[in-house]
Amino acid sequence: MAKLSLLLLLELLIFFTPSLSCPEYQKQALLNFKASLINSTTTTSTEGQRVLLFESWNSSSDCCNWERVNCSSSLGSRTVIALYLNDLVDQLPREHTVLTSNILTPLFHIRSLTHLNVSKNKIQGELPSDGFANLTELISLDLGSNDFFGFIPSQLFQLRYLQYLDMSSNNFHDIPKEIGNMTELRHLQFLDLSKNHLEGMFPQWLAEMEVGFIILSGNKLTGSLPPSLFNSTYLNILSLSQNKFYGQLPSNIGNATYLMSLMLNDNNFSGKIPESISNLRTLTLLDLSKNKFSGNSLPDFSSNIWPQIIDLSSNEFSGEISTNFSILTRVLSLGKNKFSGIMSTNLNNMRQLECLDIHDNKITGEFPDFICQISTLRILNLRNNSFQGSIHDCISNLTSLQILDLSNNRLVGKIPAKFGNFTGMIKTSNESVGDVIGFMTTSFSFQGKINDLILNWKKSTQGLSWKNLNIYSLLDLSMNQLSGEIPTTLDSLKALKTFNVSHNNLYGRIPASLGDLLNLESLDLSHNNLSGSIPQELAKLQQLSILDVSNNKLAGRIPGGSQMDTMNDPNFYANNSGLCGMQIRVPCPEDFSPTKPPKVESKERWFSWEGVGIGYAVSFIITVGILYLAKYFVPAKPPNYHRQRRRRRI
Repeated sequence: MAKLSLLLLLELLIFFTPSLSCPEYQKQALLNFKASLINSTTTTSTEGQRVLLFESWNSSSDCCNWERVNCSSSLGSRTVIALYLNDLVDQLPREHTVLTSNILTPLFHIRSLTHLNVSKNKIQGELPSDGFANLTELISLDLGSNDFFGFIPSQLFQLRYLQYLDMSSNNFHDIPKEIGNMTELRHLQFLDLSKNHLEGMFPQWLAEMEVGFIILSGNKLTGSLPPSLFNSTYLNILSLSQNKFYGQLPSNIGNATYLMSLMLNDNNFSGKIPESISNLRTLTLLDLSKNKFSGNSLPDFSSNIWPQIIDLSSNEFSGEISTNFSILTRVLSLGKNKFSGIMSTNLNNMRQLECLDIHDNKITGEFPDFICQISTLRILNLRNNSFQGSIHDCISNLTSLQILDLSNNRLVGKIPAKFGNFTGMIKTSNESVGDVIGFMTTSFSFQGKINDLILNWKKSTQGLSWKNLNIYSLLDLSMNQLSGEIPTTLDSLKALKTFNVSHNNLYGRIPASLGDLLNLESLDLSHNNLSGSIPQELAKLQQLSILDVSNNKLAGRIPGGSQMDTMNDPNFYANNSGLCGMQIRVPCPEDFSPTKPPKVESKERWFSWEGVGIGYAVSFIITVGILYLAKYFVPAKPPNYHRQRRRRRI
């Protein structure tokens, strides 16, 4: 009986095996797609890569077992429901791969698809609208990071089960207006049309839908935002940055009570920030930078325990920074506004603050010593304000500091020797603030990018990515009235990349210990009263690409070496008392060939005149001899010559 049951079970398995495989027409459609992809590569050198990429795709096996293919798990039959065909081009040399939108045609025969991902393939051409109309079961469609152009087909917005639609980083120009009359998209939760060329107003139909993630950044959209957009309790992410939106924000913005990320940067919004924004209790990322917002007060964020990043930089805010912020704020950027007065001690409450950036404002008063209590600070940027007084020694409590920019203020006194205690500049942390912040719901995830840090890096204004914060370390005290000598204790800051103390009143010698900062890339000591020579130890700095010691009182030879020889701009050594070296094409005194002592020179001169005298005497004697022989020089006989001779005879 047991053998009979086993035999019956075996027959049933054999009988049902064909039905557990994917349908033949779906297999053939996928094989046609494979053939089209392979034919799109124009060289034979990548044959091995192409075969390996679709090694499991062959006519003798079940397509449900192929890589990048998922099938339904139904016992009655199995059909293809998901294709993950993203990043195919990255595995082939792009210069030999040209994919057009026609390559998608075979896939439109698989009507059971619920998930289709063909992102990051650089597919060119217009979207085949009729083809997507066949995929009526689609729940998720990812077409991002390709080269599609033209209009977005209205057929896409008729897919009634569609929840996730990503068409970012393409070249689409317009959204069909007739979508406003359609109700099929009632399940849409994620819409990403960023980094295209979309024009026109914010779609009214989109404002009235219950969409959780709306990402339209990097387009050419204009106009004001419809108030109905913020009546949605489902709205979690709204990213409209880098467009041309203008006008004031709707006063009911606080009605979107579950909004986690609001990114409106790089637009032309103006007016005050609505007070109702304080009602967004789940707000984690707020970026309103690079607009024209104004007002002498800011909303009170202290009751919101979620905000991690608040960026209000590059606007027209004025008055004192007197608002309260969440105690959990990690990044607070208020730079490039018109804030004035003294800094509020309320900032002291933010005990998790990692970045405080208030550069380019009109803040006055003494250097704020309460900052010394925010021990988590890694970035402190007070550049271009009017801070006075000396730098307190307590700043050495900020051991995590990696970037300290106090340039262009009115600070006086000495550079604290305790700067050498900045652990963050001795060895940078492996932890990064990160240039993105993640948001996740039960169905979707999103990463919001944080604006780059804007700093004076290597004598130019540059944006530095937060992602690589662990490799940055900067100390900029330039454009102040600091005096005294450069502390030798700074030699402990081994991770320092940029050190700038230019345009101060520093004096004394350049510490030879700066040669121990082996990671230093830029050293600016210009416009001070430094004297002595440039230490030979600086030749050890193999990463150094900028050395500016101009406008000091330095003398002597500029150190040479493989790296020092490359820094040969004479302007970086100008206006000193006596520098020399190959970098400025001025020879040093010791470079001349050695000369003989004065005594030897006198003797040489005597021998030369002695030779003249001897030559003259010899010439005279020879001349006389010649004349004598020629009888031109015979002595005349006296008149009584003969008489005298006769007398001698007598």
